[in-house]
Amino acid sequence: MEGPGTQAEQEPLLGDRTPGSRDWEIIETEEHYKSRWRSIRILYLTMFLSSVGFSIVIMSIWPYLQKIDHTADTRFLGWVIASFSLGQMVASPMFGWWSNYRPRKEPLIISLFISVAANCLYAYVHVPASHNKYYMLVARGLVGFGAGNVAVIRAYIAGATCLHERTSAMANTSAFQALGFILGPVFQTCFAILGEKGVTWETIQLQINMYTAPALLGAFLGFLNIILIIVILREHRVDDTGRQCTSINNEEVRRDDIQIPQINIDQVAVVTTNVLFFVILFIFALFETILTPLTMDMYAWTAVQAVLYDGIILAALGIEAVLVFIGIKSLAKFFSL
Repeated sequence: MEGPGTQAEQEPLLGDRTPGSRDWEIIETEEHYKSRWRSIRILYLTMFLSSVGFSIVIMSIWPYLQKIDHTADTRFLGWVIASFSLGQMVASPMFGWWSNYRPRKEPLIISLFISVAANCLYAYVHVPASHNKYYMLVARGLVGFGAGNVAVIRAYIAGATCLHERTSAMANTSAFQALGFILGPVFQTCFAILGEKGVTWETIQLQINMYTAPALLGAFLGFLNIILIIVILREHRVDDTGRQCTSINNEEVRRDDIQIPQINIDQVAVVTTNVLFFVILFIFALFETILTPLTMDMYAWTAVQAVLYDGIILAALGIEAVLVFIGIKSLAKFFSL
């Protein structure tokens, strides 16, 4: 077996060494390739948990809101739901700007800490003597703020994959996002067995019921995600051909020093894709805002029934979305995208 520093370890998998080249080369070793994909898979998980954090309580927000504050109406429910998206909208460019100048671990870890704290706050919104609905508004807004890491995740994966890997990797990212939407309501449906009363931990004034247990699970998963990012995630960037920019001493080369071929961007395609993405999320907003109160009014469902049945409905829609993403990957290969 060859020892460290031998020619076998330094042999590039991608790209050739040419005479007269600089003191750095654009190469990728097998070790680096494995590390790059480990990091990408950790971010798949982060995307999944971000989606779970959004959907794991979505079907129970309305009955929970009615329980903690009788002054809340459906109009305020709309603000509670919108607070997640508003928080994410504000945080996304901030975390994106942060990741441009600092290691991407930093915004990812901070955003996850915010999400963990927000989920814990959501579990305690019943404690204050008044204005409970506003505490829920803040909690959901902070969960959305933490979910602003989605921008960093997509940017990292786009920058850490070559052209022929990128479509598949981005489809996988969206599939994990959809899977989070599926399993979030499924997790909540499982907690429906606790009922509205559940159990109370008097020492810390914590009620564990079908409303708070999903949020506490989301906080626990977020904490595990932080540990995985700290331990496993590494910074990786490759160009469209898959060549990694590192020196022979494994020192990162500044992006300003890398000559990347410029290509023409189809602006019409970019705008069209953004509009389609907006329309899809606009339609989904109908499910997250009016599905629970609508089914409770139309079918006279109790809070427990609404959480159970609406969770099943949303999970079925998520399964359909995953099938679509799988089809996109196949079509992308067929059309060589």
